[in-house]
Amino acid sequence: MHRSTGAGNPRRRAWSAVAAGALTAALMLAACGTPATRPGSDGSYSPAPTRTSSAPESPASPTPTCPPSSAAPSPSCPSPTPTSSWAPTPSNTPPTPATSSAATTAAPSTTRPASSPPASTSTQAPATSAPATQTSSAPAVPWAGLVAEWAGLDIETFDTSRRVVALTFDGGASADAVSSILRTLQAQGVPATFFVTGQFARAYPSQTRAMAAAGHPVGNHSDTHPYFTQIPDVEIRAQLAAAERSISALTGATTHPLFRFPYGDVSPYDIGVVNRAGYIPIRWTVDTLGWKGTDDGITTDIVRQRILDRLRPGAVVLMHVGAHPEDGSTLDADALPGIIQDLRERGYGFTTVPDLLDDGR
Repeated sequence: MHRSTGAGNPRRRAWSAVAAGALTAALMLAACGTPATRPGSDGSYSPAPTRTSSAPESPASPTPTCPPSSAAPSPSCPSPTPTSSWAPTPSNTPPTPATSSAATTAAPSTTRPASSPPASTSTQAPATSAPATQTSSAPAVPWAGLVAEWAGLDIETFDTSRRVVALTFDGGASADAVSSILRTLQAQGVPATFFVTGQFARAYPSQTRAMAAAGHPVGNHSDTHPYFTQIPDVEIRAQLAAAERSISALTGATTHPLFRFPYGDVSPYDIGVVNRAGYIPIRWTVDTLGWKGTDDGITTDIVRQRILDRLRPGAVVLMHVGAHPEDGSTLDADALPGIIQDLRERGYGFTTVPDLLDDGR
């Protein structure tokens, strides 16, 4: 696979786009939040924290902090052994030979931003010598090869010749639209990829199970949806491990290697921390902005047009499973039947993020 590091590199161009859109990070929330506030433990809304990181800002994934839960991440608790091996969900469109996959953002830096403590040099105990009779060189976990291949990247768009799109849905503080979304996907025979927080899984166990039961991959969106550039390595690892425990206990499958940064808040250094924990960050080609709700002037027609304006093979579409807390709108769910129709009329099919990741091997 060719990966240029020159100025024309699509990863660098996309990383610039990542930096350019970041000014809304602290204003954006999930489909169950408002642009300028984040929910508190008493149900009230208060201003989101001001970013202090010196790392370049990026467009914010709008899923907000979920309702508090009694289960909190513990730095001393490692991620459990996955209950099942990860495997890609097949596309419902016949594959054609793919070009080399490309992703976005720069390679991880080797130093932690000054606002955070130094990174640990290792998160695992030293390996012991293999028995003399062992001849297999297979990785310890099935996703290790994929993580190594996509290391250092926060993927916005997959470079593929296949006319397919990956629909993705984030789950944070509200699950009001989950049933509607799953019904539409099933009726249309469309696969999707979900990213939920650990708190979402604990608050909405039946909806989380339903996502996996319908055959959709469920990825890791952290445990409590913090700004990753503002927390130390040990907390990042604890966030990932706690979410993995809560989600996999319900779905029967590991979240590895799928991860999405909360608020889209990312730095190259944090990508490296996430990679070492066994995850590949997945960003998005287009955010529908359905999470903003009708009170902010968004309509289902706007949601659909935003996707069409950025449509390309290998595009990743960001939507949400919740409702706006004030106007109660579920624009992404409402627009979904039309979105599927629009893309099919233009010759596109649908696939999952794991399928596109596997396509780049």
